[in-house]
Amino acid sequence: MSKKRSQARHHAVQAVYQWQMTGQNIRDIHDQFLSEQDTGRFELDYFDLLLHGIPASLSKLDEKLTPCLDRSIESVDPVERAILRLGAYELINRLEVPYKVVINEAVELAKVFGAEQGHKYVNGALDKLAHQVRKTEVEAKRKK
Repeated sequence: MSKKRSQARHHAVQAVYQWQMTGQNIRDIHDQFLSEQDTGRFELDYFDLLLHGIPASLSKLDEKLTPCLDRSIESVDPVERAILRLGAYELINRLEVPYKVVINEAVELAKVFGAEQGHKYVNGALDKLAHQVRKTEVEAKRKK
């Protein structure tokens, strides 16, 4: 895990949360973040990929997450919802990132931004999703 990639996720969760709450244009949110952040401290390309990719594939992400949740995606706390969507996006679209890294990063984001026990909810939901969308990788990891 690179520190710059972790920071890209950190900023992407904030930006996705802002988009969820305001419905603001993604391009405007992107520009705002770039004007307020030191872009040398995070992986800008990965931030862009997440910020633009999550809204673009929202229905697919929510569809995949729904069976992993104990309530509707809209009923999930908005912070955890943003983190779940980010984790789902990476599990589904970024196969070069090991599933355990995706889950760990999401859990750490939930510890920073989420409710007191939100990280446990994020961990459980993304673990269920990983068993669906990364079945071969999960099974190979278990055999070791």
